[in-house]
Amino acid sequence: MNRKDLRVVLIQSDIFWENAERNLPHFSELVNQIIVPVDLIVLPEMFSTGFTTNIGLCAEEMNGISIRFMEEVARIKACTVIGSLLIKEEQAYYNRLVCMFPDGTFRTYDKRHLFRLSQEYKVMQGGKGKTLVRVNDWNCLPLVCYDLRFPVWSKNAYRDGKYEYDLLVYPANWPKSRAHIWKTLLTARAIENQAYVVGVNRIGTDGYGTLHGGGSLVIDPKGMIIAEAGGEEQNIHTILSSGELELFRESFKIGLDWDRFTIET
Repeated sequence: MNRKDLRVVLIQSDIFWENAERNLPHFSELVNQIIVPVDLIVLPEMFSTGFTTNIGLCAEEMNGISIRFMEEVARIKACTVIGSLLIKEEQAYYNRLVCMFPDGTFRTYDKRHLFRLSQEYKVMQGGKGKTLVRVNDWNCLPLVCYDLRFPVWSKNAYRDGKYEYDLLVYPANWPKSRAHIWKTLLTARAIENQAYVVGVNRIGTDGYGTLHGGGSLVIDPKGMIIAEAGGEEQNIHTILSSGELELFRESFKIGLDWDRFTIET
């Protein structure tokens, strides 16, 4: 396939607790630091509030300020923007990932696996299906944080000579105490799916007292780390090579031997 490389920026930041009015200008400042062309910007999970189950205070509707912020960033930077936020729709609440395109259209994915060490699984509705999105010529599967622990849900497919996706994206609020698991699982997802994997984490301590150590990662299909953040606030710029992806897949076509299965939801 003759397609261009994908220019990606991961924004790793602290998040003001349950305060979209402070977070959105802060992320705007970080976006303004991007002075080179970019195809995809990835924000952390619940970037406008931090990971919270305070649905009464923090939930927005789909025409809220955080969606409008994503729309503005995608338009100004002429790129796709991915991040999740707490959404109210009718009488239900979701940890909803939004993939915003430069023309103002968007696709959504509702986090399937809701975290049982918090109240998330009690107050929010889990998603029922995955959402594949197209970023330039790349097929992308965006999932959210805790979804990382469930390899069946992220499993790639190979049919009629084509892979289902090329890039797996995880916005997250992943605790520092489980940093080793974060890196290990992201690496495993890349290797087993023969795809690039991007994991974007936050830094800082949230309102529950949980410390987040950053460590955002970009991993190639061989499981090699090509970009890694430390524990500070930063933008991580990387380029995903289409040529290297295709060369590896053609020379080691394990997709022909992948198991086929269905998932009950």
